[in-house]
Amino acid sequence: MQLRRLIVALAAAAALAFTASAVTLYRGNQNDPDTLDPHKATGSWESNILGDLFLGLTTEDENSNPIPGAAESWTTSADGKTWTFKLRAGAVWSDGAPVTAQDFVFSFRRQMDPATASQYASMLYDIVNGEEVNSGKLAPDQLGVTAIDDQTLEIRLTHPAPYLPQLLMHQITYPVAEHAVEKFGDDWVKPENYVSNGAFKLVSFRPNDSVKLAKNPLFYDAANVKLDEVVFYPTDDGEAALKRFRTNELDLNVGFPSAQIDALKRTMAAELHVATVVNVRYIVMNTLKAPFDDVRVRKAIGLAIDREVIAKNVLRAGETPAYSIVPPGTAGYIDGPQVSFASWPMAQRVAEAKRLLAEAGHGPDNPIFFRFNYIGDADSRRMAAALQGMWAKVGIKVELVVSEKKVHYNTVRAQDYEVAEANWFADFNDAKNFVFLAQPSAGDMNMSRYANQDYENLIRQSDQEVDPAKRMALMQQAEAMMLEEAPLTPVFFGVSRNLVHTWVKGWADNLLNTHRSRFMSIEGRP
Repeated sequence: MQLRRLIVALAAAAALAFTASAVTLYRGNQNDPDTLDPHKATGSWESNILGDLFLGLTTEDENSNPIPGAAESWTTSADGKTWTFKLRAGAVWSDGAPVTAQDFVFSFRRQMDPATASQYASMLYDIVNGEEVNSGKLAPDQLGVTAIDDQTLEIRLTHPAPYLPQLLMHQITYPVAEHAVEKFGDDWVKPENYVSNGAFKLVSFRPNDSVKLAKNPLFYDAANVKLDEVVFYPTDDGEAALKRFRTNELDLNVGFPSAQIDALKRTMAAELHVATVVNVRYIVMNTLKAPFDDVRVRKAIGLAIDREVIAKNVLRAGETPAYSIVPPGTAGYIDGPQVSFASWPMAQRVAEAKRLLAEAGHGPDNPIFFRFNYIGDADSRRMAAALQGMWAKVGIKVELVVSEKKVHYNTVRAQDYEVAEANWFADFNDAKNFVFLAQPSAGDMNMSRYANQDYENLIRQSDQEVDPAKRMALMQQAEAMMLEEAPLTPVFFGVSRNLVHTWVKGWADNLLNTHRSRFMSIEGRP
């Protein structure tokens, strides 16, 4: 107990030691977080903060490759279904309490408990009894996660998952301190109660203003963390964020308006970071609502989209037209399927869209009308306007409905929409992370509510397949089926767009567009 008091006292002293000379990184982060509970968070803007606060069993290096995190090592059984993790000796929470395997057991059970209502729960259905626990059929203590001792955690899977080290980097697998959650309940996320195990700890969260973090002196690698503070600002207004970046109020910012790309290339080439990422922007349709329960209507909506115009004329930052959901560059996924009309000229696509709509009973006397939900940033506004015009050419009338990003996704996942835009950056570099977006068992992540059990079965077969080539072939068969039935229709493959001042060191463009502050430093800021 005396040792713990000493640790806490040292941490408090370190927190009070901040002065005007503290090294602070100011990050533009697109949106204000809905929550700083890692088991309830859903957006990349939340993950950017949570990845600084917490350390999963594995974590990302500068290039978003998995490296040891809270676990210093792990082993896998011969059949690939049992993973055993050894936690770092002496690791503690930011309040000085030890981090134990039981904290991870508590956290996995909490994440999968239906009472938590985690939208990402289906990502962990690979764990034994994960789906049954999440659906309420089994109690959380039946989940296949066990503390062998204080330093040893066992995770049992329903099938081999070679991508598990990447999946365990995701915030949904982060541990939360059982003692803090039990003491404070839902109030554990308040800054005065917040406990984490990452490189930084929470100082303040002022909604619509900022989230401030301070270096965690109890972090196992604190000696190599060069920043004293990190401040995240919501910057959903891209033009305003660009002005703040130009005046050095922000050291870096996630995103910039595509309309500014030419000017940025001329005036801020060194600060401009445009890079390949594993990402797809797509249109999702609510198959529970007519007329989107008709595959002919869904196909027509996809056919009418001129992807070349959107990628090359509307966005212009290096995006490419998409004719599949799984992006190029996805690990091991070669020569995947495309929509049937990928090689058609636009005039042929428009004619086929009109034919399908007429066959479905729609035309000048019975036009389709729908609300299109989109995100209120400058690029999405331009794309929505372009889509509205494209759909009008085949006789579809569209009302544009705009909202900020976090409201948009909450609305779509709650099924309060007809047709909407969606954007998916890979959580881990594997095709499974894309084909599951239409998997019937994926819950809220299946925003279209596509219900084809043949599709479900193909993905489950791929889960059980140990041969990598056969596994990918099964997922390609599933993707081809989904593209033909079109609950989702791809629009373009994205690029990461970031602005980073040259005095920020340690930034590395990478396929997942993940950038943890612990690897960054400030050198020569004016």
